Amino acid sequence: MHRIPAHMTANARALRNGQTLAERLLWHRLSCYRPRFTRQLVIGPYIVDIACRTAKLAIELDGSQHVEAAGYDADRTAFLEQHGWVVLRFWNGEVLENLEGVVEAILNKAAECLGGTHPQPLPSREGRRKA
Repeated sequence: MHRIPAHMTANARALRNGQTLAERLLWHRLSCYRPRFTRQLVIGPYIVDIACRTAKLAIELDGSQHVEAAGYDADRTAFLEQHGWVVLRFWNGEVLENLEGVVEAILNKAAECLGGTHPQPLPSREGRRKA
């Protein structure tokens, strides 16, 4: 297994600590689902906003700065797809205006990537028995 360069880990940590409102809202909604989602995952030379490792699903949230970075985003998407990842892109405004729809689209795509199993939140006491 390849070691992640220290500067990439530091960049991912900084991005996690400086999330946009859209990232924060989406993460808050997705963090309770299984299979697990993770924030700011380093994949090769890129850092993905939110990802589900089990489904190999990468979620990218794009702000206005991405209008000028279309070529970079296309290269990034191509790299991730070459490595077996499915990439979903949403505009920040779309997340803020239609959070439920975005979450549903992500969960449906995750289910599709996993072969039809729909990710569900785990009950808080699953597997526990009273003493």
